[in-house]
Amino acid sequence: MKKTVALFVGGWSAEREVSLNKGKAVEAALKEGGYNVKRIDVTHDLEKLLKDLTPKPDAVFNNLHGRGGEDGIIQGLLEILEIPYTHSGVTASAIGMNKPLAKKLAASVGVPSADGRVATKEEVLAGKVMAPPYVVKPPCEGSSVGVRIILENDNQLGLDVESWTFGNEVLVERYIPGKELTVAVLDGRAQAVTEIISHTRFFDYEAKYKDTRTELVLPAKIAQDVYNKAMDYAERVYKVLGCSGLARCDFRYDDSQKGSDGLYFLEINTQPGLTAESIGPSQVVYNGKSFIELCSHLVETAKCHGTVQDDQTSLKGAQERQSA
Repeated sequence: MKKTVALFVGGWSAEREVSLNKGKAVEAALKEGGYNVKRIDVTHDLEKLLKDLTPKPDAVFNNLHGRGGEDGIIQGLLEILEIPYTHSGVTASAIGMNKPLAKKLAASVGVPSADGRVATKEEVLAGKVMAPPYVVKPPCEGSSVGVRIILENDNQLGLDVESWTFGNEVLVERYIPGKELTVAVLDGRAQAVTEIISHTRFFDYEAKYKDTRTELVLPAKIAQDVYNKAMDYAERVYKVLGCSGLARCDFRYDDSQKGSDGLYFLEINTQPGLTAESIGPSQVVYNGKSFIELCSHLVETAKCHGTVQDDQTSLKGAQERQSA
């Protein structure tokens, strides 16, 4: 008997359109993989969502991005309903979306990130946080939403007051020159290293989803020790957060420094974009698994992660294993 999979798309974050568009590829792959697929456009209408999930599907394929979809909120609902779902659980999802907290946990297992701190909007606008070059970003958003780089002699404010809708807290980090690298991790194993070459100032929302000039070099043409270190760092972050399924770690690499000394962790994406050409899945495909097989694998390994307390216990265990 075919399994029924509820495919979550849409959501209410700034990444709603990304989820809707990329959900088409997941839907096609799941159908090709032999599943009955029920596509559900998730909104704030909880009553409608509960009806859409009745009768219970065998699993939920969570293809939501951003707030509400990958920050532990929808995961918590699915835990209550006891419906297995893809990707990470409540705690790992919440921490992964919280960049300052993810950086602290990464540091606890020896993974460096750029110097920085959480400041207020007023401090950023007054230019009192740090000397340029630096990067300004929302603490809890994905897809480079709201990110701005301030270089020396730039004639612009740290953020645009009118378009900044992310609260009063702002994450400010020292800008790391050099290369943009990313590593997908599936079930705890790093897949490969991709270099992202964008033709905008950095790999922003436009470069990710609109600029056709963006180049993805797989495998990245970097020294083997740096390549290996990026893979190692990605696995460490994935494990210390207690992630599941597919995730992706982003790095900056200052190639003017010696060896892997210039490699810095930026953030982890616990719900990376899913098409065969997307960065995370393309690394899995590079290693021999088709996109259809990947989507099927995520369904077959979907699970409820237990309570938040259980997730925290798993997280503590991961930290202890890393420090052993």
